[in-house]
Amino acid sequence: MTAIIIIVCVIALLLLIAALMPKEMNVEQTIVIDKPKNEVFDYVKYIKNHDNFSVWAMMDPDMKKEYRGTDGQVGFVYAWDSKKEKNVGTGEQQIKTITDGQSIEHEIRFIKPRQDVAQAKFIFTALGVNQTKVRWAFHSRMKFPGSIMKPLISGMLNKSLVTGLSGLKTILEG
Repeated sequence: MTAIIIIVCVIALLLLIAALMPKEMNVEQTIVIDKPKNEVFDYVKYIKNHDNFSVWAMMDPDMKKEYRGTDGQVGFVYAWDSKKEKNVGTGEQQIKTITDGQSIEHEIRFIKPRQDVAQAKFIFTALGVNQTKVRWAFHSRMKFPGSIMKPLISGMLNKSLVTGLSGLKTILEG
């Protein structure tokens, strides 16, 4: 009987923590790339180039991909379906806004393993003629009771952004 009471109390505590945890998740990372801002911007605005530095694309290079529209322009949609990697799943990414040379905003619609929508944004800042700061930011809402996983998901996403930005730097500077 004592074990059941302890289990119920632990579950209640976890649900209380999930209920009190902020529902908004904002994750961002930055890197400095030794290339002119327009060169960095022009590479990143094409979603097909993201396959070269995106951690998720590298998890399953054989995933099914579909493209709709003109890459590098507002409205372009990149859809993916990975049967091999559960963490990659199924979804699509759409270019929502482009501010030439400054920023690119995407909407990411996850279908599997769970349905969700997130916003992603790249922001480019010239630090000099041949140096650019790239900020990659994600925003989403965590629904209850999944919000209990926010610290774990934020940590994994931070790690993936650092790896992706490091890959981007290697590609552009190499």
